[in-house]
Amino acid sequence: MADPYIVMEHISKRFGSVLANNDVGLSVRRGEIVALLGENGSGKSTLVNILAGIYLPDTGSIQIDGSPRFFHSPHDAIVAGVGMVHQHFMLIPVMNARENISLGEKGYVFNKKAVSAKISRVEQEFGLTIPHDKKIYDMSVGEKQTVEILKVLYRGASILILDEPTAVLTPQETMRLFAIMRNMRDAGCAIIIITHKLGEVMEISDRVAVLRGGQLTGSVNTRDTTPRELTEMMVGASVSLEINRPAPAASVKQPMLEVRSLSLSNKEGVKVIDDISFDLYGGEILGVAGIAGSGQKELCEILTGLRHADSGSARFEGDELLKLSPRAIKNRGIRLSFIPEDRLGMGLVAGMSITDNVLLRHYDGTPGIFINRASGKTQAETIVQRYAVSTPSVNHIVKKLSGGNIQKVLLGREIETNPRLLITAYPARGLDIGASYSIYDMLNERKKRGVAVLFIGEDLDVLRELCDRIIVIHNGTLMSIVDPFLTSKEDIGLLMLGHR
Repeated sequence: MADPYIVMEHISKRFGSVLANNDVGLSVRRGEIVALLGENGSGKSTLVNILAGIYLPDTGSIQIDGSPRFFHSPHDAIVAGVGMVHQHFMLIPVMNARENISLGEKGYVFNKKAVSAKISRVEQEFGLTIPHDKKIYDMSVGEKQTVEILKVLYRGASILILDEPTAVLTPQETMRLFAIMRNMRDAGCAIIIITHKLGEVMEISDRVAVLRGGQLTGSVNTRDTTPRELTEMMVGASVSLEINRPAPAASVKQPMLEVRSLSLSNKEGVKVIDDISFDLYGGEILGVAGIAGSGQKELCEILTGLRHADSGSARFEGDELLKLSPRAIKNRGIRLSFIPEDRLGMGLVAGMSITDNVLLRHYDGTPGIFINRASGKTQAETIVQRYAVSTPSVNHIVKKLSGGNIQKVLLGREIETNPRLLITAYPARGLDIGASYSIYDMLNERKKRGVAVLFIGEDLDVLRELCDRIIVIHNGTLMSIVDPFLTSKEDIGLLMLGHR
């Protein structure tokens, strides 16, 4: 067996009182794909950021190809052959692929022909392809990711770190990415992938390293383990990997929400919602699938009064929603709750406590000029207890909680208003397995109580397991409403790409 190409030993890193990495060791061989697993806060991102030169370790050492390395900046890591593709792409939208790939290259006279020739050599070696003159803003998510990978390979990277690379990809784009990764592995690259999707871990990785509480709990060959065993290594206890979907309410005949011919154009006059119609019943979870930027955000904002549609209607239990503001919706007694995808931008105020964030939901209904903080504190304590929020107290600042606990506070606050219609956008995005499944359980509990749930999701496996029906949209157009039992993931992916 070949010697490890990357060796990280006794890595420790502390942020204030938090020990993010505690004496962690990780090794990766050439021609190997290692999946790095762990719950939120387990230290995965800290470890790879140290390897990428973004953080300096407090203790420990790094060797690459047998030579000690000391990275004081990302540039040092790039020179050593380390390239990282972040979850959120680092691309300039108004520039084309060639310009983004070669941007910042020192000592190189800019020549379109020479740069394109060099990019083409890299593409040929690793089985990649991208139109060099295509603007980033015209690209699909999969194409943008290809540009990011080409950026690091163009600079000679032999080590590739991928952070949640499939979070917003269709099944077809994921398959293409995996083909690229296998080509890179066959070419002798060492690859580290961070992902929460265990099915993908089993499909693409050769070995799995698991972190828990900042420490390495084990490293196993992928062929010798199972998703359940990996989950137990991550969590330290047995966790069910099944979404216990209750049957939809069979007796409900009349839709709770009726959307008809909904259309909306952006400032440039481009239709971002184009003549969408659908029904949503009480006791049903209706999923929405689509590649990023297909109109999901605009649909949520229209239905919750944050944006006004150009035309169409949306009636909830007989009340027209489209001409109402969020406050007017509340004042009408329409029991609607919204969990936005930007949990700390739109959902909660990051610098306020749990109690104050709970008070924000109903302070304007308090009689008199004084806010009843005691009532808010009681509600916050109920949410913390009922939804198992891990926090020192209800006076703790929200932004200091983990991602999973932030989402529990937001979801708990909205659920406790006892809504009849619950609209939620990517509620488990970036959350670990335990937190994600607790969110799905919460939504199923609402469904059993007759709530109509609109679920905007990005993981097709979850959409097919959780939802009773799935709306598939592409560029603001409704492609189809499918039965998840009868429609394959691949067919949904084709609809997401615009193929009927």
